[in-house]
Amino acid sequence: MCARHEACKGNRMVRAVVGANWGDEGKGKITDMLGETSDIIVRFQGGSNAGHTIINDYGKFALHILPSGVFYNHTTSIIGNGVAFSVPALMDEINELVKRGVPKPKILVSDRAQIVMPYHILFDQCEEERLGKKSFGSTKSGIAPFYSDKYSKIGFQVSELFAEETVLREHVERVCEQKNVILEHMYQKERINPEEIMKTLAEYREMVAPYVCDTAAFLQQAVKEGKTILLEGQLGTLKDPDFGIYPMVTSSSTLAAYGAIGAGIPPYEIKDIIAVVKAYSSAVGAGAFVSELFGEEADELRNRGGDGGEFGATTGRPRRVGWLDTVASRYGVRMQSATEVALTVLDVLGYLDEIPVCTAYEIDGEITKDFPVTTKLNKAKPVLTTLPGWKCDIRGIKKYEDLPENCRNYIEFVEKEIGVKITMISNGPGRHDIIYR
Repeated sequence: MCARHEACKGNRMVRAVVGANWGDEGKGKITDMLGETSDIIVRFQGGSNAGHTIINDYGKFALHILPSGVFYNHTTSIIGNGVAFSVPALMDEINELVKRGVPKPKILVSDRAQIVMPYHILFDQCEEERLGKKSFGSTKSGIAPFYSDKYSKIGFQVSELFAEETVLREHVERVCEQKNVILEHMYQKERINPEEIMKTLAEYREMVAPYVCDTAAFLQQAVKEGKTILLEGQLGTLKDPDFGIYPMVTSSSTLAAYGAIGAGIPPYEIKDIIAVVKAYSSAVGAGAFVSELFGEEADELRNRGGDGGEFGATTGRPRRVGWLDTVASRYGVRMQSATEVALTVLDVLGYLDEIPVCTAYEIDGEITKDFPVTTKLNKAKPVLTTLPGWKCDIRGIKKYEDLPENCRNYIEFVEKEIGVKITMISNGPGRHDIIYR
């Protein structure tokens, strides 16, 4: 661990690890690594619709709902109030970790988190089916219907699991009345049964009872005590519902600023924001992707990429891949208010003689370096700058100065383009495959 991040241990510090692009940047590895000097790791938004792949001494894991710091004995992992909380997903992941020899992690779940219900998954599947070729490329995990219910004020808060049965039943019947009209008349599907929902909620209560508390109060006290807190974001800037490629976005804010809300801490406590940028681009799902590759060129990058190919950790779907897009990355880093950047999967590019980088867009005959709104983005064509490759394997290198000259030139070119210091370079999938600058 570098001296800068080692110094975080014991100091009053809230850090955030967030994605600068479409997600799939390698945030899980960075969170797992920084968990070593953290006391508390918090998932503050999103749900089990995207996964973080972790490779460490215990093996290879795909986490979907648990924070990526659950592999340390000294950490507390928190499911924050901003999370789309799937109770079965949490139980499955805890059981899988323990089965594979990981010590059972200390986990707390916010009593204000809201629950992903089975009918959310059903509605997600029904809507993607209805949209057909115009679908959003959803993972069908129920996320959009979940957040729709949350903001329509008909969702179930974890705290309600412990309310009087009459209060809970009234809520269930109100929800079923609305959902069944849509299921029956819009989707031509079977109605949902209030008794089945009550039974499910009772099962959820038993599962989650040992973990529930007021996590906002816990975190605010931890801040006062000088604990080091790490906020882990899901997906990336370009999937944010406000600043992303709307409507092909997720349903919760992917920005570090939302970490204060999704965890329940003062915004001014977030001192360090690490935006993760991939050395090339990848994305799962539909939406504008200016530097996207196709055909054999895409297949080769996809098969060489990641830690076993570029395939979704949750869905297994082949990820779309392309050259690094510094227009999108600069925008993504800026909207995250990043204080530093971690550049990941750099080792993957070692097979290339030349490495194209998208450094501008051509839109309606004009060249721009500003990331536009979606209607203009859909017309954008990439303007590429080609850099010489380094044509060797850089895995195992620990010092920046030991990297090949063309590799360092690539890093410094990217850093200049995105405008934020690259402090960490990942040159392999393992926890300690990292170079600090």
